[in-house]
Amino acid sequence: MDPDAVKSTLQNLAFGNVMAAAARNYQKEIIAEGKAPATSSAEQEVDLDDLMDDPELEKLHADRIAALKREAEKREALKRQGHGEYREITEGDFLGEVTGSEKAICHFYHREFYRCKIMDKHLKTLSLKHVDTKFIKLDAENAPFFVTKLGVKTLPCVIIFRKGVAVDRLIGFIDMGGKDDFSTRALEVVLIKKGIISEKKEEDEDDDYLEGGRRTVRSSVNHDSDSD
Repeated sequence: MDPDAVKSTLQNLAFGNVMAAAARNYQKEIIAEGKAPATSSAEQEVDLDDLMDDPELEKLHADRIAALKREAEKREALKRQGHGEYREITEGDFLGEVTGSEKAICHFYHREFYRCKIMDKHLKTLSLKHVDTKFIKLDAENAPFFVTKLGVKTLPCVIIFRKGVAVDRLIGFIDMGGKDDFSTRALEVVLIKKGIISEKKEEDEDDDYLEGGRRTVRSSVNHDSDSD
């Protein structure tokens, strides 16, 4: 299939959806303002063709398209900065990563610690949803300077940065109740309360996201929330 044709089709569908939504909103507005009587449903129908040339609707459509364009440009700019994914970095990358974004979350982890793997799973999910915040991970064994500098003593340790300054942290699973089977939503709520991400509702949140990882992550005898 021709990519250009697909793109054109999607754009046309988006335009149609915007116009239909705008027509519905405009209809409600003119009825509320007394410009049209709210009688039968048949009489309330608004012909899209009649509204296409309406200057108010055209402005509404232009504003909506401009807002969508700004949002898309913002997301692309953030992705170029490494947002929208959960990435591993090196100690040499660390300063540039946390100072290069207004909001960043860095997980100091150990490759053999089971609880670090649980934290990885949840942070990866959240990184796709909260593009405004950068999500990165750093192997504590390979970053002795920053482990000492930031006073990282227990793993997993998730440090929150604003404009390159460490402002808060999560040590182990204390904030999520201290158990391994906390949900991604539980971690999300903690991070929202700490102000590093914002509330965003997704319709396709599955049970694992809301209830925890009991079906995919088993409890471990060694809970690996260890001091170095």
